[in-house]
Amino acid sequence: MKNKSTRFGYTSAQAQSVNKIKLPPIEAWENQYKRDYTIRIIHPEFTSVCPKTGLPDFGTITVEYVPGKLCLELKSLKYYFLQYRNLGIFMENIANRVLDDVVAAIKPKSCVVTGEFTPRGGLRSVIEAKYNRKL
Repeated sequence: MKNKSTRFGYTSAQAQSVNKIKLPPIEAWENQYKRDYTIRIIHPEFTSVCPKTGLPDFGTITVEYVPGKLCLELKSLKYYFLQYRNLGIFMENIANRVLDDVVAAIKPKSCVVTGEFTPRGGLRSVIEAKYNRKL
């Protein structure tokens, strides 16, 4: 498939380079419990930029996970999310990149990242990316 550019110069190769974007590390702290329990972190003021239009995207990112040995440190997660503010990235790539970075940081037993983005042009997007650790 030809690498077609949009009127804003965003190419499909750039869309696929989501994992090359440098973001701050997500820190962790040691889980104190051996039993399984669920942690749900909701960030209702997530912002990024649509790479095709240059318009801002607003949404809620929810990270829900069953911790293994580590739990997410919230201050570092907040700074991590802030880096998306001026980043041109597709909504689908956001949910999948956040999932990849959370899994890399804490190696949870399971994790679901949901991005619920505000409507634009009458359409509302909800993207869900899932991870289950193989035993």
